Amino acid sequence: MVFIIARHGFTLLARRSATRTFSTSRISLRDALTPVNAGTGPLEGIRVLDLTRVLAGPYCTMMLGDLGADVVKVENPKGGDDTRGWGPPFADNKSADDEARGESAYFLCVNRNKKSITVDMKSEGGRKLLHDLVRESDVLVENYLPGKLSKMGMGYEQLKEINPKLVYASITGYGQTGPYADRPGYDVIIEAEAGLMHITGEADGSPVKVGVAITDLTTGLYAHSAILAALIKRGVTGKGQWIDCSLIESQVASLANIASNYLVGGREAQRMGTSHPSIVPYQVLPTKDSFVMVGAGNDGQFAKLCNRMDLEHMLDDPKFATNADRVRHRKEVIQALTDRLTEEPTEYWLEKLNGAGFPFAPINNIQQTFEHPQIKARGLVQEVEHERAGPIKLVGPPTKFSDFKPTIRLPPPVLGAHTEEILQNVLNYSPETIQTLRKEGAIGPQ
Repeated sequence: MVFIIARHGFTLLARRSATRTFSTSRISLRDALTPVNAGTGPLEGIRVLDLTRVLAGPYCTMMLGDLGADVVKVENPKGGDDTRGWGPPFADNKSADDEARGESAYFLCVNRNKKSITVDMKSEGGRKLLHDLVRESDVLVENYLPGKLSKMGMGYEQLKEINPKLVYASITGYGQTGPYADRPGYDVIIEAEAGLMHITGEADGSPVKVGVAITDLTTGLYAHSAILAALIKRGVTGKGQWIDCSLIESQVASLANIASNYLVGGREAQRMGTSHPSIVPYQVLPTKDSFVMVGAGNDGQFAKLCNRMDLEHMLDDPKFATNADRVRHRKEVIQALTDRLTEEPTEYWLEKLNGAGFPFAPINNIQQTFEHPQIKARGLVQEVEHERAGPIKLVGPPTKFSDFKPTIRLPPPVLGAHTEEILQNVLNYSPETIQTLRKEGAIGPQ
């Protein structure tokens, strides 16, 4: 769905559907951005051409699919997305007439709500096919090295001549310009290079990476929001634009207060484990049998913590009067809390601290995470029927809308499962044309 805000009125244009015009004096921006049909996805009618692989790009396009966009994932006929082979674990293949290995759990986690087509982008027929798809698309997302797609006739400057309204998003390691632009980007390399690994780990230990590829995920989020903004801008100008999104800039931007501490205060960061440089207490602490995460973000919360833990005497000590005081006397605060917490097991503390008015939590493993009553109550895990694996459980969209419930409409696709459907229904290719493309190797086998 595309929103066009004109100087003298508001026009809501749904692709391949009727155009509706409203007077701006009678409609608010909130009303303008509300789907005409309650219950439909806010991006219904938007087609996304997904030329990305691995994580950052697929994560971005998956979120667009969650919002109702029609995401067409373009894959190499010879194996497809690299992550299809990243395992174990692999899902079972329960198809009686198919001996292929099941899909990897990695691929399944970031490719819901997409359709897969296989195209040889280096072939003349494949490039023509993709150009035809560009004419029918609103967004293109790619994560190739800068300049590589231009050599194949798929760069932004080339495609905007085909479709001036196209929003073209490039996700790279280092951006389109600068001395490192031609380097490939990898999450763990950027974590090391852009400060995150330096601040992650115990104070007396080695630098460590975050447990998931957080730089990739953060970059996907930045790209996702930039695409939404570009679509809204297109509603004003009628023109698309090129989005340049990099892992390294996304990671540096995500340093947040750590970056500000350096830029404003000239303070170099250091590894602090789970503790916080500016708040005490705010870290994982041991109990008699495991660990808990405890925080007190203000003086009121610290008072509640001391009262609930039977440490009222700490409130009379001027060394702990304010957060700034507690930061200066960090070791004493942490030692006092540790001494008390290690007297009892975790379950005792979870019950005693419940409802006390300050943040605390157990350190859950992954099984405990998915058994968490709040996760179950929110229905985050969804079960879908996969073409080969049968019923599989996946983490679903985490956002909720008052007029729209994001769901897994489509399971992660089998490689090339929708090639014929897209070519016939979107591009109106004849069966003879499709067969010719197959013989030429421009698309994968049926």
